[in-house]
Amino acid sequence: MIRKPWKSLRFKMLYLFGLSAGASVLTVGVLYLIAVVAYSTDYFHLPYPVRDLLDKFGLLTIFISACIFLFFIFFFVLSRSTIRYLLRISQGIEQIAGGDFDSPLPVRGDDELGALAENINKMTVQLKLSIEEERRAERTKAELVTNVSHDLRTPLTSIVGYLGLIEEDRYRDEVELRHYVQIAHEKSIRLKTMIDDLFEYTRTSGGMVLRLSSINLVEMLGQLAGQFRLQFEQAGMECRMDLPDQPILINADGDKLVRVFENLIVNAIQYGKEGRPIEIAVWSDNGRAAVEIANYGEPLPASVIPLLFERFYRGEKSRSQNTGGSGLGLAIAKNIVELHHGSIAAASAEGKTSFQVRLPLGGKDPLDIKQN
Repeated sequence: MIRKPWKSLRFKMLYLFGLSAGASVLTVGVLYLIAVVAYSTDYFHLPYPVRDLLDKFGLLTIFISACIFLFFIFFFVLSRSTIRYLLRISQGIEQIAGGDFDSPLPVRGDDELGALAENINKMTVQLKLSIEEERRAERTKAELVTNVSHDLRTPLTSIVGYLGLIEEDRYRDEVELRHYVQIAHEKSIRLKTMIDDLFEYTRTSGGMVLRLSSINLVEMLGQLAGQFRLQFEQAGMECRMDLPDQPILINADGDKLVRVFENLIVNAIQYGKEGRPIEIAVWSDNGRAAVEIANYGEPLPASVIPLLFERFYRGEKSRSQNTGGSGLGLAIAKNIVELHHGSIAAASAEGKTSFQVRLPLGGKDPLDIKQN
């Protein structure tokens, strides 16, 4: 944007036009006076061709033509820097079209050309970022296909192998047959879980329509803890709740948000140490609702914390199928929380690993809505 109109390209061209015209008129005027004196007094002896031109066309016509000729010369010389700058901008655009985004244009002056160069530089930066983002997306797709192929192939290979043994009657008795069928069934369930998780991840990554409603987080977490009571007992773990007496309301998609907290609770059961509690706490702070789900066990290294929400990442290096899930649960939780304009973070210290979800407060108590 040009802040000073008198520094615009239009005023600059008018200035060069006037300066060129004035210089040419002044030059021709001086030469005209000299020629008039020479022509009338014969003080200077002009060459014959010059005298012949003066006699044929007249002194005034010759010097008007000379004035116009000199005007173009002066204008060309004075506007040369502007023309060169315009050519530099043109060359820069050609470089950008050729894929060179690392040669910014020099920004000179406060006129339209300077603003044009500045806007081209901004466009180049944005274009470079867009191309890098596209390349990153392509690499992500390739990594996704590779990881999916690796993770799906393992249970599928087991299913095909055990069904092949059954097809070829390579079992000793019915007990071994039922054992093979059980393993194939378990691997099939695991394969279905991984495919469902992959579908959910791609859905949440690409964005989805949220069906927002007023939700009481205190009530939601209390109900979820009750639904997981059997899993807590089977794992030999106790769930400790720290819930406020008053409701904490948010506007959210209840089905999607339940998936987040289910993933975090399942993760706490999988990695918590037997006999140690699982802690669930809810509170409000600075206009945001906070939910923390913590378990006790082996602490996570600091280098692992930033990777927990990456797809296909599992805490154990062996990628064990017994304790590790599809590696998408926390990535799905992160996508859903961010769709709700919230944040999710993890921390681990002194044997305690906790996940904290923060969401914007809002909504009305359903009881109040019914009364109204």
